[in-house]
Amino acid sequence: MDITIIATIVAGLLLLVATLGTVYPILPGSWLALGTLLAWAWILGSTASWTMGAIAMVFVAVGWSASAVLTGRNLKQQQIPHGSILVALVAAVVGMFVIPVVGLFVGFGAGLLGAEMLRRKDFKAALRSSASALKATGIGILIEFGCAALATSLWVIGVIWHFVAN
Repeated sequence: MDITIIATIVAGLLLLVATLGTVYPILPGSWLALGTLLAWAWILGSTASWTMGAIAMVFVAVGWSASAVLTGRNLKQQQIPHGSILVALVAAVVGMFVIPVVGLFVGFGAGLLGAEMLRRKDFKAALRSSASALKATGIGILIEFGCAALATSLWVIGVIWHFVAN
């Protein structure tokens, strides 16, 4: 079997994992997609692989950046300190083991709300800031997922282009 076919199959599997990783953070996400696209383009070395790989990498980077900027900006606007985020992350890890599949998300939300309640001493204010932060995080995840899925679609176009042209 040719190395380009093996590289393409492995890249497809890794891009699947990367796309799922943008939604479920236990799996590697955008950074895996960037590395996979770069390696695939380099191994195949064709005009098709470099063109579509580069365009796809731009979309992955845009999605990754938009997610980080959107979430970070909202956390600053809501004045949520790093301590509350740390509590939410620990609760997310615990939730992952207590409630299969969705425990990561439930734990993060509950941990953030609990930390904000302790800090603010006002349930409504804690609920408002936590809900806003979770909404921004969710929108960021959707943007990152959409960009990763689009990048994977562009990769498919690159695969077709490469193998039809060669």
